[in-house]
Parts: sequence; C-alpha cells; structure tokens
Amino acid sequence: MTVPRADYFAGDTDAAPLIAGINVTPLVDITLVLLIIFMVTASYIVSPSIKIDLPKAGTGGEQSRTALSLTLTAQGALFLNGAPSNDDALGRYVAGVLPGNPELQAVIAADQAVPHGTVVHLIDVVRRAGVRRFAINVDPGGRQHAPTGVQ
Repeated sequence: MTVPRADYFAGDTDAAPLIAGINVTPLVDITLVLLIIFMVTASYIVSPSIKIDLPKAGTGGEQSRTALSLTLTAQGALFLNGAPSNDDALGRYVAGVLPGNPELQAVIAADQAVPHGTVVHLIDVVRRAGVRRFAINVDPGGRQHAPTGVQ
C-alpha cells in the first residue's frame, strides 16, 4: 500500500507543496525593537533621584550596598535610603534594623556645599543610634584643590 504524498492535495498533482517551516523574521524584528526600547529607557532608570555634587577624592573606591544610605543635599535636606527623613526617624530606623544586622554600615553622601558641622552632626546621630561603621561617599573623579593654608 502506498501512502499519498503530503505535499499534494486530494488528487491534484499540480498543487503547491505545503509550507512546513516557520518564518522567524518578524519575531527577530520585534525582539530587536524591544531591545532598543529597553536600552533607551534603561538610561533613565539608573539616574539617581537625589542630585548632589559629591566632593572629589583621588582615593575613593566602590562601596558595597548598605541598608543605611544617608544623603545630605545642598539645601540641608536629609534623605534616608532615598526617602526624606530627619534625626528622629533615622534613630527609629536604626533601632529597628540594627538588631538584625550588627555590622550595619552607614554610607553618608553629602553635597560639597554642606557645612562640615552638619556632616559631623549626622555622624554623631548615627553613632548615638548604635552604628559603629560608616563611610563618606565621594566622587572618585580626581583630587580637589586643597583649601587655602592646607598643604
């Protein structure tokens, strides 16, 4: 018994063969368009939400992620992990996080226009809350000129 060929329709020997392959060209086109859209929008996602001008330092390095990120803006506003905060809220947050993470490190990013005394006050608030490790965030772009009278 012979099996009829699948590429012919019922008795019509001049019919075109069936298309058995899948055309992936439209799928590739759509994928590339989505990739381009993703690449363009990704640059907007990674931009920081709090704009500060960090002081420059030649010895600055990368910091690991921390549960306690503090930012002081040039206007004197304090941000705790990206959200507006104050000294009391900072103390309550540390009291809640510190028991679960005794090696908690505070990373302080202060605009270079912020007075030194304000940064020292923030360090004091963090230390009184129980955090013993902290780092100052700088822009590792290079060395800034020393103030007058400092060699």
